[in-house]
Amino acid sequence: MLLFVGLGNPGERHAGNRHNIGFMAVQAIADRHGLRPWRRRFQGVSVDGPLGGERVVLLLPGTYMNDSGLAVAAAAQFYKIAPHEIVAFHDEVDLAPGKLRVKTGGGNAGHNGLRSISAHVGNDYRRVRIGVGHPGVKDLVYGHVLGDFAKGERPWVEALCEIIADNVELLVRGQDATFQNKVHLAMDAKGFVEPKPADKA
Repeated sequence: MLLFVGLGNPGERHAGNRHNIGFMAVQAIADRHGLRPWRRRFQGVSVDGPLGGERVVLLLPGTYMNDSGLAVAAAAQFYKIAPHEIVAFHDEVDLAPGKLRVKTGGGNAGHNGLRSISAHVGNDYRRVRIGVGHPGVKDLVYGHVLGDFAKGERPWVEALCEIIADNVELLVRGQDATFQNKVHLAMDAKGFVEPKPADKA
């Protein structure tokens, strides 16, 4: 059994935030694979069902980002899920918008949701890092991630969430590198490529 956790903040006013792209990705997985209904439990909402030959629990913590680990720990303890069977989907300012990387363990890079999970279940869980870009100045990061995606960004956000959902069975099977590559190829095929330095000026 696996636990897929989308990181974000609950409530309508946060729904479109860059910080909530983890929520968006996990909701897309549930929609794509017909996992329903969501139920209130584990200090959030969850749904479970078969995915890629395994039973997978999807969780959206309702604790706010800084206390995400409380919900993750509650679900992990209930289902007896080990840290290496947990996958956290989260925003990553150190990746360009639309880029994606998968890693196990490592530092939390100032991400309070990851810090909370690590404090409650240890550090050996998998992370799907979803790029939302950096505002360029450290002092602007907080406002950047808590701001909504701009209208012009929504096409790549929706495409990326759909592509993640389409290929998520690779993650279930532990084929992280293949999953990452498939996502990149699909995003490139749709024309969502990182601008060259000359294009950014």
